[in-house]
Amino acid sequence: MAYFIVTIQVLSGIALCALVLLHSPKGEGLGGIGGSASLFTGATQAEAGLDRITWIIAAVFMTTSALVGWKVVQF
Repeated sequence: MAYFIVTIQVLSGIALCALVLLHSPKGEGLGGIGGSASLFTGATQAEAGLDRITWIIAAVFMTTSALVGWKVVQF
């Protein structure tokens, strides 16, 4: 059972890295200093779905990390 949870943790960690890299940049960086507003400020349907999946994978990763960290799962 412990190896299964660690496997889920590793897979969710890899998926989380990939999902975060797929997100479009939301900040303006140094361009925001001059007060220029971005033309496209709203999230599209694809970005909303990507956000939802990222939050779910992040919750799975944090849960498995807590289980392994609290030594609920014994090797």
